[in-house]
Amino acid sequence: MEVVRSGFREGVHHVSVVLLAADGTVAHSVGEVTAPMFPRSSNKPVQAVAMLRAGLTPADDADLALVCASHNGEPPHVERALAILARAGLTEDDLRCPPDLPLYGPAAEAVGPGGARRASMNCSGKHAGMLATCVARGWSLPDYLRPEHPLQRAIAASLADAAGEPVAATGVDGCGAALYAISLTGLARAFAGLTTAPDGSPERRVADAMRAHPFLVAGTDREDTRLMTAVPGLVCKGGAEGVHAAALPDGRAVALKIDDGAGRARLPVMVAALRRLGVTEPGLADLAETPVLGGGRPVGTVRLIPGAL
Repeated sequence: MEVVRSGFREGVHHVSVVLLAADGTVAHSVGEVTAPMFPRSSNKPVQAVAMLRAGLTPADDADLALVCASHNGEPPHVERALAILARAGLTEDDLRCPPDLPLYGPAAEAVGPGGARRASMNCSGKHAGMLATCVARGWSLPDYLRPEHPLQRAIAASLADAAGEPVAATGVDGCGAALYAISLTGLARAFAGLTTAPDGSPERRVADAMRAHPFLVAGTDREDTRLMTAVPGLVCKGGAEGVHAAALPDGRAVALKIDDGAGRARLPVMVAALRRLGVTEPGLADLAETPVLGGGRPVGTVRLIPGAL
């Protein structure tokens, strides 16, 4: 990836990416795709699968989509997170994610600098789902984020099963939840399993919920919402440190990581990868480059170097 400002190449991002064919074989790869890495929030759909298996009973697909979300903190996101908690007999005080302002600028401006709260944090839907799962199973609540908690052990087992490889390391995510390392190839395999699973299975329920409610997965102007709106049947989820994963209905899948963690390079690489898998939706054209701003207006772009993928 190259960063071009005012016609001058200002920087370069290196990327690791793996593409899976519909039969699950590696169709193409660049960089390191077999070494362990933290998927960050790209884990969330698989975490939601584990919650369903453990007894989570969301009110509808919209609730399930929010459980998978890294949301903007817009009013519909916050309200739905609070509703998930209320149906489980809980309140915002039970959340253990840190308080935060909404990611979406207008929403943050609306609440003001003193308006940080746990329900606005982008992972609050996941945390609400985790707590509701614990209530359903009778598991303890205050320690639900600890790796040794039954919920987190179930999530680790579900991720290893979906990735087809053991968890290589355990860490702490930005929201405080346990985080498990797998390879990019394992992450792509896990996403392919979401879209190819039988109707009604936990995996397929997650995929269908995300596709039906892309706004709840992210929000206004966010890449996951834009991608799932542009490409029918696509399931995708980004994560911090430049991670992104996606799968098509037939099992073709992508997982990528910008090696230096730069999120701005993530979307152009994903678009290029989907095109290499044969996706030709016209809506991808608007997502193929990320603007570089100067004085608040576009003066350049982040784009794939020709031949790099």
